[in-house]
Amino acid sequence: MFCRAKVRLSAAMVLLACAPAWSQSALMKQAQGLFKPLPDTPPALPGNPATPAKIELGKMLYFDPRLSESHAISCNSCHIIGMGGVDLQGTSLGHRWQHGGRNAPTVYNAVFGVAQFWDGRAKDLEQQAGGPLVNPVEMDTTEAHVVEQLKGIPGYAPRFAQAFPGARDAVTFDNVRRAIALFEATLITPNAPFDRYLKGDERALDADQKAGLALFINKGCAACHSGVNVGGQMYAPFGVVERPGAEVLPPGDTGRFAVTKTASDEYVFRVPSLRNVTLTPPYFHSGKVWSLHQAVGIMGSSQLGAKLSDDEAAKVVHFLAALAGDQPKVTLPVLPPSGANTPRPRP
Repeated sequence: MFCRAKVRLSAAMVLLACAPAWSQSALMKQAQGLFKPLPDTPPALPGNPATPAKIELGKMLYFDPRLSESHAISCNSCHIIGMGGVDLQGTSLGHRWQHGGRNAPTVYNAVFGVAQFWDGRAKDLEQQAGGPLVNPVEMDTTEAHVVEQLKGIPGYAPRFAQAFPGARDAVTFDNVRRAIALFEATLITPNAPFDRYLKGDERALDADQKAGLALFINKGCAACHSGVNVGGQMYAPFGVVERPGAEVLPPGDTGRFAVTKTASDEYVFRVPSLRNVTLTPPYFHSGKVWSLHQAVGIMGSSQLGAKLSDDEAAKVVHFLAALAGDQPKVTLPVLPPSGANTPRPRP
C-alpha cells in the first residue's frame, strides 16, 4: 500500500493510511489488548462492603473541614470535586500556609491504582484516607483528636451508628478511613471517548486521536501507561534514559526510596493514571510543568529516549484528551452543626 500525492489527506490520515499494520481495525485490536474500558460502577473494596449509609457518611467526612486542626481544610480542599479531583496547584496549601512537597494527584479513579500517593506508601484508599488527616503539613490533627472532634458534633453519632451497625463504639478513626475510602471509590469517570472506542466504536476517536494513539503505542508509552486506568499499576524510575532537570525532578525527593530504603528505588515513583490528564495540570510529582505538550515531550526523552516532534506531541495530547470521561456529579452534603461541646479550631 502507498499514498498517492494527488489525494489530499490530513497528516493523521496519512499516518494511518501509509501503515497497513496500523489500519483502524488493527489499531483497535492492539488497543483492546493493552487497555480496558472503565466500568460504569465502582469496584468493591476488600473487607469494606459498601452501603448507602457508609458512602453518605464518607461524603460528609470528605467535605468537612472540622476534621483538620484549623477547621479550614477538608479532603476536598486539595482534591476538588468538579475540578478534575485536584486543586490545580503546583503543591497544595496546608496547615498554617505550609505547602506540601508533591503535587496532589487526582482522586478520580484512584480506586484502580496499585497503591496510593506518588511513592506508594499507602496500599489502598483506606490507608490513604487517613494520611492527610495526621500529616502536620496538611490537616495537622491526630487520630485521637479526629475521634474527639466527631464525637463532639452531635449529628455524627447516629450517622456512624447507621453506617456501622452493631459496633459498640462506631466513631473510630478506622471507620472514618473506611467511610471516606468508600466515597472516594465512587469517584470514577467512565464513558470517555477512548472507553467507547475500546468497546468497538470506531467513530469515538477522530483521525488525529487515532494517530496519537498509534504513536502512544509505537513509541512505548503504553509499556507503563496501560490497563484500565492507563497507568497507575506499576512503579518506574523517573529518568530511565535521560534524567530531567532539577526543577522537574528535585534531587532532594528520592521517591519510593524514602519508603523502602532500597537503593534501586531511588527516584522511583508510582506511574500516574492518564485518565482526565488534560484536566489536571500541573504535571509530575513536582508540579512544575503546566503544559501537557511539554510534559509529553519530557516523558518521551527521559523515559523512552525518543525526541518527539511538535506534531507528534500534539497528536499524543489530542489522544490524551479522549481519556476524559463523565465527571462525577456529587450533591454537596448538609453537614451536622457544631454544638456547645464541639472542640474549637486550633489555628
